[in-house]
Amino acid sequence: MNKKDIANIRKQFKLDNYNLQIREIFNVYVQKESGEIYHHVSQPFQMLEQEAQELFLTNFKKVLTGQLDAKLFELKFIRDVEDSTQMFLFEGLQQESTDDWKEYMLEIVLKMFANTKYEFDTVVTFIRGEYRKATRKRNAETEEGGDDEVYSSPFILCSLNKTDQPKRALTFDYIEKEFKSHNFFDPIINLDSPLSGFLFPAFNDNAADVNHLLYCAGKANQPDARFIEEVLNCEEIITAQEDKDCFDFILKEVMGDEVESRVISNVYEEIDKLILESQENEESEIPTLDSRDIERILTVSGVENVETAKVEHAIKKIIDDEKYEFKASSLVPKTIKIETKLANVTINPKDLKYVKYITYEGKRCLLLEVDEEVVVEGFRLESETLG
Repeated sequence: MNKKDIANIRKQFKLDNYNLQIREIFNVYVQKESGEIYHHVSQPFQMLEQEAQELFLTNFKKVLTGQLDAKLFELKFIRDVEDSTQMFLFEGLQQESTDDWKEYMLEIVLKMFANTKYEFDTVVTFIRGEYRKATRKRNAETEEGGDDEVYSSPFILCSLNKTDQPKRALTFDYIEKEFKSHNFFDPIINLDSPLSGFLFPAFNDNAADVNHLLYCAGKANQPDARFIEEVLNCEEIITAQEDKDCFDFILKEVMGDEVESRVISNVYEEIDKLILESQENEESEIPTLDSRDIERILTVSGVENVETAKVEHAIKKIIDDEKYEFKASSLVPKTIKIETKLANVTINPKDLKYVKYITYEGKRCLLLEVDEEVVVEGFRLESETLG
C-alpha cells in the first residue's frame, strides 16, 4: 500500500459513512502477566453508543496513521505455515456466523499472548466490514459515476490497546454542594496510543491483496519482530531508519568521511528528483536505488573516481547482498540539523549547498549563504566583507 491508498481508507473512518461500513466489533479483554482471556464480547458496531463509536473510530484511524516503513509496514505472509494467521483472517472474512468469525479471531489472540505477557491488562479489538471506493468521480453533467459503480472489499482491522488504572480525583457534588474525594475502579482503555494493530487485506490500486497486510508498530522505527514473525507469520522487514543508516554507511565507504556540503546536497537532490518523477507519473511503486543507481547519483553529484566494484563491495559489506535495492523515500531526511556549542542550525537537505565550513583567521566557522537581509531583535545586521 502506498500513502495514497492508506490515506483513502483512513479518511473513511467516520460515522454513518456509505464508503466504509463496519458490520461488527469484537472486544477481547486479556489479563496481565497470565495472558488469559478474562472476557470477550461481540456486537453490531451500530449498537454502540455514538460516543463509543467515535472513540473507536479515532483509535482505528491511529492504527492507519504514520510514515510508511517507519510506523506502517506492508508485510508479506510466509507461505506454508501451519495454523497461519493469514488463513485465520481469510477464513474469518468468509464467515456469515458471528460465532464462527469470533473463533478465528480468538485463535489470533491466543497467538498474541502465547509467549508475551504485559505488565497491564490489554484489550484486543477486531472489526470487520466493507470498504467501498468509487471507480470514477461523478460527472456533474451526466451524473454518472460516484456511488453508481464502486470497488468493494471486505476487511478486518485489529487494534491492541493497553489499559490504564484510573487516578484518584476530587469531585464536586452538585446536590450536596460539597467537594468529595472519589476513587474510580474501572480500568480505562487507552484508545489514544495503540500498542500495535493491522489491516487485512492490503489494498493496492483498488484491489485487495490477501497475501499482504498493513501492520502498525507502536513506535516509529520500532516494529515488534516477534509479533511480525510469530503472530502475523510475515516476512522480516527493514525500517526506513535502518535503510537510511545502511545507505549512509555505503556513502562513507565510497566517498570517505570528509566531503563538501555541496556534494551531500547534490546527492539528496538527485534522489528527490526520482521521487518527484514517480509522483508526477502517478506510479504506485516506490522508486528504489540499486548499486548502479547509487554509482550514477554519486558521479553526477561530484564524487570523483566512483567505481562499480567499490559500490557493490560497500553494499555487500553491510547487507551481504550487492543486488539490494534501497527505497528512495527512506533516504532523504526531512531536515538536516547542524549542532554546535554556539548554535543549532536546521535546514532543508537540498539547501546544504549554501552552507560552507571554513577556517578564517585560524578559527573554524560555519558560513551561511543568504539572499535577504538578516534582522536580529529588530536590528538589521551590518554586513562586512572578509578579506
